[in-house]
Amino acid sequence: MLRNNVFNLMNQAVQESKSVWRIKNQYMQEAVGSDDIMAFWRKLEKDKEAHISELQALIKKYNA
Repeated sequence: MLRNNVFNLMNQAVQESKSVWRIKNQYMQEAVGSDDIMAFWRKLEKDKEAHISELQALIKKYNA
């Protein structure tokens, strides 16, 4: 059984991944033609990808 901290990290990684998917496949498509909104989604996507990487590293470190 997973420790609660690892479970929480994994759950957050899933939520962040779902959010990135929505940004790429829905929000950015709907923002075409609006440069400032598109720039916001690109920035948020990049930030969330960094969060996912950090979460993955923590999961790997503490899932021993």
